[in-house]
Formats: sequence, structure tokens, C-alpha cells
Amino acid sequence: MLTETMQNIPMRPVQMVDTKTQYQKIKSEVDSAVIQVMESSAFINGKAVHDFAGRLSDYLKIKHVIPCANGTDALQIAMMALDLQPGDEVITPSFTYIATTEVIALLRLTPVFVEVDPKTFCIDPSELKKVITPKTKAIVPVHLYGQAAPMEEIMNIARSHNLYVIEDNAQAIGCDYTFSDGKKKKTGTIGQIGATSFYPSKNLGAFGDGGAMFTDDDDLAGKLKMIANHGQSRRYYHDIVGCNSRLDSVQAAILDIKLKHLDEYNAARRKAAAYYDKAFAGHPKIQAPLRAPYSNHVFHQYTLLIEDGDNSAQMRFKLNEYLAGHNIPSMIYYPVPGHRQKMFEHFAVNTVAMPVTDWLTERVISLPIHTELDEEQLQFITSKVLEFFKS
Repeated sequence: MLTETMQNIPMRPVQMVDTKTQYQKIKSEVDSAVIQVMESSAFINGKAVHDFAGRLSDYLKIKHVIPCANGTDALQIAMMALDLQPGDEVITPSFTYIATTEVIALLRLTPVFVEVDPKTFCIDPSELKKVITPKTKAIVPVHLYGQAAPMEEIMNIARSHNLYVIEDNAQAIGCDYTFSDGKKKKTGTIGQIGATSFYPSKNLGAFGDGGAMFTDDDDLAGKLKMIANHGQSRRYYHDIVGCNSRLDSVQAAILDIKLKHLDEYNAARRKAAAYYDKAFAGHPKIQAPLRAPYSNHVFHQYTLLIEDGDNSAQMRFKLNEYLAGHNIPSMIYYPVPGHRQKMFEHFAVNTVAMPVTDWLTERVISLPIHTELDEEQLQFITSKVLEFFKS
């Protein structure tokens, strides 16, 4: 039974992401690591960067981890390393963050949008087959919200059409994919290249920007490193056109500390997700996230589907407002899919029929989920969601 003193302790404010409380728990480790970088003065490509890349490589069980400045750069450099040419088609879901598709257009490639599974939110392999043409050169599956895309089917399709696969793993680092034979691999290590982001809100987040690429291919690894460093094979010798994309030593040192806790962090997210699941189970207007049998979801987001027929979009909007009125943040990821974005108008993709994607954009809403959610907060959030539907 709670003591009177404990009962009077106010609940911590609910946040979409609570990086401050997470930091407080590892403060001494992080502060010590940052001070070491400061004292070394090796701020760019220092020991901290190499140490972190090596430990992340061990964690993922992949030969090469190439750090870079952010997740968007990771995707761009990956496409550059595969020698994709202007006009080549790259298939990716429309239902994802814009960075996934933005870099395709930036490199003068042609984005080809594909539908997603309405239950997993990831690429639907049966739809993928329909959009492959002789111009198709690569597929960029997105492990959205922390759930693995159906990689075994995607890889089989890619092999049969001689296509590259670049995994967008920005939201699912630490997630395991289980193949039909029982073999497991980390997401981001299955295709030719994996790309991730270390944005602060990610499951493995820095205290600033950061990203990385993963590959088992030695030649590709060499090219990725060159492109990320001005196309240099050695200093002042620039063999190919590259860019300047580096993870700084301070962020690497912080990430190295947080990597030790990544499995713990993902377990905490799953525990919070399980609480939500139980609270919403059987509700006629709330669909909790599905766990695909091949994926141990790491819940970068906990995303509900609100179903009320033609009123779904309006109900979702009102729920968002209702929660905000009780100081509970919620987010809509993503209200405007890629094929509806103005930036892609010249590709005429806004005329493509994508009923599943359009249906999802009217219904999804993400609740707070992070490593620091406690039971009191979860009880408050779920009670207010259920209260809304009773009102």
C-alpha cells in the first residue's frame, strides 16, 4: 500500500519521448565518455567513432558499420554506392517518413511507390511484384514503427529480378527478423546495405544528429566510406564524387554508452506496448499494433488504428485534441503519404491509386512510448483514451 507521502508525489508529465530521464540514469557514464573526448581533442573520426562502429558491428553481427552524419545521408550514400543512374526506378512505400523517398528524387532517380500491409504497415510483397519494371534497380523496404518488413519474401523477389535492397532501419534498430528456417538476423543486415538514424528520439538515439550504414560486402563498405568522406581513397586523392558526412566523436561516445543498454531499452518499450495492448484489447474502435510472427517488434512508435467507418479521420482528430487537453501528447505518423506530396508532382505519382495507404493516413495515431514510461503514466494515458470513446 502506498504511503501518504508517496501518494502525494505528482505524476511525472507525460512526454512523447523522455530523453532527459533516460540520460539521468546513465549520466555518470555519458559524462565521463564525453569528457574523455574533450580531453583527447579528437572530435572528428576519433577513437570514439571507431570504437562505436566496431561495437555496433559486433552487436549487429555484420562486418562493416560506416558512421555518417544522419539517417538521410545514410540512405543517399547507399544509393550513390550502388551506382544507380538518373531515371532508374527505386521502389519504396509511400507510407513512411519523407527522407526515405526524398533522397531518391534528390539523386534524380525515379521513386515508385508501393502499397503496405494494412496490419503491419510495411511493404506488401504481393503489391511489390506488381510495380517492378525493366527500369527497376532497387527496393527500399522500411521497418516502420519498429516492426520488421517481410524481408524473406522481399529478398526472394529482389534476387529473382536482380535488384538491390537497401533497408531503411531508422525505426527498428535491435529488431530481430526470423526466417522460415528459424535463422535470425538483425534488421538492417539482410539486404545489400542497411541504413539507420541516431536522431535523439530513436531507440538508439544520440544527443544530436547521426547515422550509419551496414554491409557485409567489403567492396561496398570501401565505397560507402569513400563517398562519406569526399570520395577520397586517401587524403587529397578523390576518386569519385562524394559528400561530407561524418558522425562526430562526442555523439559516437554517447551512442557507445547507450548501445550497451539497447536491448534493455527495447524490452522497456515492449513492456509499455503490452500494457497498452491489454488496456485496448477487444475495443471495437481501437486496433492495437500487430506483431508479425517473423518480427520481435521494438516499438519505436506505438501506433493505433482508429476505426469508425467514414468518421474515422474526424474521430482520430478529436482523440488527438482530447488527449492534448489532458496534457497527453500524441502524433500522427504520417498524415500526408509520399505519393500525395507536392515535391513529387512531376513524377505524376499523385495519380497512382493507393487505397491502403490513404486509408491508413486517415486512421493512425501514435501514443507516447519510450524507455521511461511508468505504470502510473500508462494507466493515465489508457484511461483517457478509453474515456474519450465513452464520451
